[in-house]
Amino acid sequence: MSSMIIKTVGRLNAALLSDTQIRLTRTFDAPRQMVWDAHTQPDLIRRWLLGPPGWTMPVCEVDLRVGGKYRYEWHGEGGKTMAMSGVYRAVEAPSHIADQQVFDDDWTKGAADGDMVLSERDGVTEMTLTITYASKETRDLVASSPMMDGMEAGYARLDDLLVVEE
Repeated sequence: MSSMIIKTVGRLNAALLSDTQIRLTRTFDAPRQMVWDAHTQPDLIRRWLLGPPGWTMPVCEVDLRVGGKYRYEWHGEGGKTMAMSGVYRAVEAPSHIADQQVFDDDWTKGAADGDMVLSERDGVTEMTLTITYASKETRDLVASSPMMDGMEAGYARLDDLLVVEE
């Protein structure tokens, strides 16, 4: 199966790579090291990786090493919560992270494997995130969910965080 763009939200593009894979791509007007830091340092992650307005991230734990674990918990209005955990499978600063992740409320029906690559050209960083799900049904569920809208909202906040003053 050749990749096919299925959705674009803001600067985030999603493509189907196979029956179980989605590839997300997005550019950031910032050096790769800054984008890396924003994805790996809890104090920075808490500033952009949020849900809808009004949500917070009171738990953000990162043990950035192969075999290390991470934990994110979000709290929203009316006592709503969402949480996920993961284990790092590869860490190659500042260009590559691979992990396995699962949501506490397992709406994606099992663990998913993420593979993020950051590449820089002329101070612009491209992120390529390939996510492999357990089944075609799960991939289709995720592809039709509002997940990309939430991801792009977070990445837009990340854009603001990454502003480089000259």
